[in-house]
Amino acid sequence: MTTSNPPAPFTTADRLVLGFARHWLLIFNLFIAVYVGLPFVAPVLMRVGLTGPAKVIYTIYSPLCHQLGYRSWFLFGEASNYPRRIFQQATGIDPNDLWSARNFLGDEQLGFKVAFCQRDVAIYGAMLVVGLIYSVPFVRARLKPLHWMGWVLIGIVPIGLDGFSQLLSQPPLSTVIPLFSVLPQRESDPFLRTLTGSLFGLANVWLAYPYVHESMRDAREELERRLARQ
Repeated sequence: MTTSNPPAPFTTADRLVLGFARHWLLIFNLFIAVYVGLPFVAPVLMRVGLTGPAKVIYTIYSPLCHQLGYRSWFLFGEASNYPRRIFQQATGIDPNDLWSARNFLGDEQLGFKVAFCQRDVAIYGAMLVVGLIYSVPFVRARLKPLHWMGWVLIGIVPIGLDGFSQLLSQPPLSTVIPLFSVLPQRESDPFLRTLTGSLFGLANVWLAYPYVHESMRDAREELERRLARQ
């Protein structure tokens, strides 16, 4: 006579994993919404005089982004952005003085800086938008993962060309490495930063989310079968 082993108990950890497997997309979208939203809260806080909490946000995001004033969006000022030459004229800050350019938070005339640069806003904003589109069952059921070569062509090549051609042609690299000093100095613009950042964010979600969806579905089905046997 054989006896079957009793099913393993369904633990609290199992329930947490099941909950995550059921709602992973909502969790991802909420996380990205907060992540890309908080940098816009910082200039709002500066505007109403709550500089302390605003500077906390700027400090938290400082290791995650260069925060250069001439590559960032501004709120509540004369313009939404101040390209390199205009930024220098308006602030008196040399754009090559990276420390001062990143520490400039704005003022009442120019407005206050978003705590993410233009490209990062585009990257995570696109990830949020595409993630919300992926939340539609019709899309989720039919969208196949992006091939890795498509990820390279759509996501990596445009942002690499735009970002590295800018990086290598400007100080400090152009002054430290003689090879780069012969390159014509190039500065990207808000449109290209937004376009290439958005393509990168789109490609990341298109590549990763279908695989995550498949893994979470398998985990959910297995855990639900275990729970039903309890």
